[in-house]
Amino acid sequence: MASNLRKFDSLGGFSVAELIHVDDKHNAKEFNSIEMKNSFHTDSKTTNYILRGLNTATLQLDDVGTSITIDSNTMNFITGHFIGVNPTGVVYTGKIESAVYCSDVGAVSELSNMLTIIKHDVPVSETWSIESFTATNRFSYSTVRSGTIQTIKWAVSTEVISIAWA
Repeated sequence: MASNLRKFDSLGGFSVAELIHVDDKHNAKEFNSIEMKNSFHTDSKTTNYILRGLNTATLQLDDVGTSITIDSNTMNFITGHFIGVNPTGVVYTGKIESAVYCSDVGAVSELSNMLTIIKHDVPVSETWSIESFTATNRFSYSTVRSGTIQTIKWAVSTEVISIAWA
């Protein structure tokens, strides 16, 4: 039976359910996460994620609490560009760079961490903070809000560079 293919439909998957993921100008869009691998070093990869949350929370990839999966036996370089904003426009933003090892049994150890603050205009009566959060084969960020009842929206654009390390 013949079928009509729409623009960029292919057996290789340029679109899914009629939603174009690669357009005619080679732009990629509407991806949940992106993983890149080097064809020579196939034991390494780079993946980008967006984590979000409100107030005091562990930031997540979705609305059911999913955090970033870290493969066992890997060394990981994780960089998160974060922002926290309240309804009046107060901003707390910066970058967290971490080196994280995940053992053969999934135990995640943070080896180093550097926090760089870009803007911090949080009132002195309030405390907003963000730090790395680890669990078995998992990574995310924990946020804390105190001294206010205003909603703080958090987002982190996170890049994970993972290298096999047995």
